[in-house]
Amino acid sequence: MRSKRFLVTGATGDTGRKAVEFLLERGQNVRAFVHHANEESTELEKRGAEIVVGDLLDFAAIRPALEGVSGAYFVYPIAPGLIEATAYFAQAAKEASVPLVVNMSQVSARREAKSHAAFNHWTAERVFDWSGIAVTHLHPTFFAEWFLYYAQNIKEGRVRLPFGDAKHAPIATEDQARLIVSILEQPTAHAGKTYRLFGPKEYTYAEACTAVSELLGRHITYERISYEDFYEQALQRSKSPFLAQHLTEVAKDHAAGVFSGTDDVIETITGRKPMSLEEFIQKHREALL
Repeated sequence: MRSKRFLVTGATGDTGRKAVEFLLERGQNVRAFVHHANEESTELEKRGAEIVVGDLLDFAAIRPALEGVSGAYFVYPIAPGLIEATAYFAQAAKEASVPLVVNMSQVSARREAKSHAAFNHWTAERVFDWSGIAVTHLHPTFFAEWFLYYAQNIKEGRVRLPFGDAKHAPIATEDQARLIVSILEQPTAHAGKTYRLFGPKEYTYAEACTAVSELLGRHITYERISYEDFYEQALQRSKSPFLAQHLTEVAKDHAAGVFSGTDDVIETITGRKPMSLEEFIQKHREALL
């Protein structure tokens, strides 16, 4: 297979970093777009990636980064600015005749979303659609990495979250990155599609904590807290009212079943089953002990 060049934004983030690594392993050329040069970007450069430092809110940085690429992965943090960044990216991709953009959205992105971030994702999808460029939208459920975000709480033996009896099937970013690479390499098969992404098995958060307890060999208490307490917790952790509002509203969406479901999208497209929660915990065991 002749090598192509792909642009990966958020290249030091969870999905972006793994997508860069998988593309390089497959012999592709990668232009890694990062917000700041740091140790992680230096490591990607050592592996063979071309590093571009820039801001997704700066059209002058985005336009040349998209020149000559065979596809691009677009991801934006849970922060204000998504719609503006999407418009810039779509226009730049159109000018550069990029064959396909893979857009990381979320399963709660919809017109009636109460989360400002989720509604912005829905609007950003429409911007990509209006642009006329080929795009594939990804709608993942909660990432398995949530357990790493709460690693300190797991170590302390007490996880406090607002999730009750509703379930979701945690999906690892590694599996999402493998899907992103598969779509970028075979763009015509996926242009215009929206894929919901799930892990192989659904859990309530209490059930997931029980499974993690058994895997780590020590007791972890799961305590359900109010949405108000969760907002304060999220605000204290993130220092971002925007992110705290989003997390609180998606917790309510979770209770309404918005994040529930399983499917075979990952396995069908990549040829590999998504990682189970047990496999994920075992892989990241040291970070949780």
